[in-house]
Amino acid sequence: MTTATDLHYLPLYEIAERIERKDVSASEVTAALLERIERLNPKLNAYITVMAESALAEARAADDEIAAGNYRGPLHGVPIGVKDLCATKGVRTTAGSKILADNVPDEDASVVRRLREAGAVIIGKTHLHEFALGATGVNDHYGPARNAWDTDRITGGSSSGSATAVAAGLCYAALGSDTGCSIRTPSSLCGVAGIKPTYGRVSLNGVIPLSTSLDHVGPMARTVRDCALVLNAIAGHEPDDPTSADVPVEDWTADLDAGLAGLRIGVPVSYAYGQSAEDTTKLVKAAIAKLADLGAVAREIELPILQHYWMAASQVLLAEAAAYHKQHMEERADDIGEIVRQRLQAGLDMKATDYIHGANVRDQARRDADDVLLDGLDLLAMPSTVSTAVTIDSVTTDDPTLGLTLLAGMFNLTGQPAISVPCGLTDERLPVGLQLIGKRWDERTVLRAAHAYETKSGTRLPPPPID
Repeated sequence: MTTATDLHYLPLYEIAERIERKDVSASEVTAALLERIERLNPKLNAYITVMAESALAEARAADDEIAAGNYRGPLHGVPIGVKDLCATKGVRTTAGSKILADNVPDEDASVVRRLREAGAVIIGKTHLHEFALGATGVNDHYGPARNAWDTDRITGGSSSGSATAVAAGLCYAALGSDTGCSIRTPSSLCGVAGIKPTYGRVSLNGVIPLSTSLDHVGPMARTVRDCALVLNAIAGHEPDDPTSADVPVEDWTADLDAGLAGLRIGVPVSYAYGQSAEDTTKLVKAAIAKLADLGAVAREIELPILQHYWMAASQVLLAEAAAYHKQHMEERADDIGEIVRQRLQAGLDMKATDYIHGANVRDQARRDADDVLLDGLDLLAMPSTVSTAVTIDSVTTDDPTLGLTLLAGMFNLTGQPAISVPCGLTDERLPVGLQLIGKRWDERTVLRAAHAYETKSGTRLPPPPID
């Protein structure tokens, strides 16, 4: 019998090929991962809810369909985790909060429905920072998610469980959401790949909001190719979602192997490195040098407007989060964690003029950021985070959330696609992520460059030391 050890660290695309060939069944794969979750989730706190019974039933149904010749594609029978703010019909969706601890939706979120239509096995609901309003994954109600590279350290957030579940081999991919950094930060700190697609590319229907004009849903996985496969499944227009754009869905795996030749990459040196730790800067500079070795043309630039965008993004995020949670603050404030409550109160106290200023900057940025930030360029490259994962204990006295958004939040404002891909380990054996940012609707170039780096740089990470 194939064991979990044989299966759990395979990339999604490889386990998909094995399932399609019937070398292994979806039921066998799912049972192996559930066994691993049972053993490791107490150490990592990656899942809030494990959906063992329904996952095994979905896996058996996938096996029957595949045996009958009805293979749906590369997600068919593959176990995938879902961040616990995406609605799942009949399964609680907590948003990492005490207030929604017993919230059981009547319908799936659009992204969950699309995963099911692709044949994916939904294996569980992953941990997150309360209401997604934080970048550490330290949660007052469900405990801290723990990093598979060092369980005394944070995962990053808010898609904390999704990142550590993928890193530790507790699913082959997971959905995350990103409003200020929340796919890219945990991907970077946990050593996995994660992409925030263009705003409007993936529907937000059924996803509990943080900031509706900045929220993005996207995939987190072991490889860039895996991210592309999941994005293929979840992207697409939803006519009843006002945030959803009516743009064509591509096959983002089609050009992955096109290489880097001729791609023009800008590095905003003062902003990117002026705020980053020495070990992070060292690895990211080496990664960008490798991009140039592989055929890209990299040049140093200055983009002081990034700070302006970041500040506006912070204004919009806090105000829109406070507007959504106003009733919770009025009726159940004591049931909200202290730091999250303070952030929501800051949003409630914000002047309307400050929000309008931020919203105006956002609207202007979405019209012209491609020209302003990427004039004569195809991509920007910079660190995903300013530092590696800090210890969980340190968060109780010095929450690093604000700093962890510094290199990411501005691209939620602009709505441009951005990916984090692992670029090495520090001397402390902690992962660092390289962030690549592209023009709106150009996920193709972002994924192509990240894939080329991942597969040709020789820096792919080993499994974390969690076993």
